[in-house]
Amino acid sequence: MRILFVVNSYFSQGNGLDESARRTVEALRAAGQEVRVLSGKNFENPDGPQPEYPMEKFHFPLMQPMLDSFGYAYADWHGPMVEEAVRWADVVHLEETFFLHHAAMNWARKLGKPITGTYHVHPENIVFNCLGHKGGYLTCQILYRYWCRMFYDKYAYLQCPTDNVRERLERHHVKAKCITLSNGVIPDECIRPINPPADYLDPNRPLDLIYIGRTAIEKDQPTLFKAIRLSKYAKRIRLHIAGRGPKLDEYTQMAYQLFDDGVVSYMPTVGFYNRDELRRLASQADLAVHCAFVEVEGMSITEALQQAVVPVIATARYSGTATYALDERSTFPAGDAKALAAKIDYWFDHPLHRWAMGFKYMESMKQYEIANCAQSLIEMFENAIQENKHETVPLPTPVAASTDSKRIRTYKHTA
Repeated sequence: MRILFVVNSYFSQGNGLDESARRTVEALRAAGQEVRVLSGKNFENPDGPQPEYPMEKFHFPLMQPMLDSFGYAYADWHGPMVEEAVRWADVVHLEETFFLHHAAMNWARKLGKPITGTYHVHPENIVFNCLGHKGGYLTCQILYRYWCRMFYDKYAYLQCPTDNVRERLERHHVKAKCITLSNGVIPDECIRPINPPADYLDPNRPLDLIYIGRTAIEKDQPTLFKAIRLSKYAKRIRLHIAGRGPKLDEYTQMAYQLFDDGVVSYMPTVGFYNRDELRRLASQADLAVHCAFVEVEGMSITEALQQAVVPVIATARYSGTATYALDERSTFPAGDAKALAAKIDYWFDHPLHRWAMGFKYMESMKQYEIANCAQSLIEMFENAIQENKHETVPLPTPVAASTDSKRIRTYKHTA
């Protein structure tokens, strides 16, 4: 089976969408599938690996500096390369909903090739960073309806990483068959020792608290800073913010202010970590906090959970990350610093239970291993190809990003 992945910037580093695409493509190839990539060139490393179908970079007027801060790069969509790529494929898989993807979709429809896609980005991820999280509601609705009608309605299947995403699409009566299917995590050895260190119960030991995610408005690191000020363990908290983004300087200053004000006794660390560094950081952490109020899946937290760290995750209308919480002790309402502080204090009050619970979280991640997700994607692609030939076939085997979802459900609606 020849699968074409269409991505703006396949080789971008530090961008969750592109990292997810790379993991998925590698898993599909490992499963014996022939996969090629239509994408912008490897802009960060021109001498490094390149996609099979490389496109030039498209520069957005005025917006490019903000996009660069996110690590985003957008590919041009002109020229014969798009048609060549689509002609090669048995199925065309769109990772985003931008110009290159629209061009590939148009060629796929013209050539009679089935189209599938993955939902990676809420419109709020884009609009809130431009207008702020208290504005832009109408803009979000317009953009969402545009994506649904111009893209998703034309797909045979749409991969929804969480039930939260699928249910939102269902409310908008998207015509594609929507399946709940995690993007998957790379199986990673847990390097946290089975037994806690000798000083684990020492009342003077620093408590390592990590936040992994872009420094962007929707990730809401400020709620964590406020919660630390309310925590009875504030003096012992050693804070680590792992990520980069448009709010890096502002959030770094806010984190340092905790130390300058005497709230914490240890200077927080803020910066970008590679995958191995994140694994070591998570394996040593006492808690992993995730405050985002807009998040499709939140794969960064899943990689941390493989290192047996207990999470505290925000629940919000447009966030599916709380799917990974095993119970309500690891969730809090987004933006509620007081509630977050209470959950932080609860877990720090129960160190032995926290240690044991961390390994339960590690075990819970096995169901989301990317090899299983890739097999379900292969079935989805096969179904799309067969249905394009007017054949009826069963739905894919599920690997749903939901602790209570045991099967994939199909939703087909008329607008």
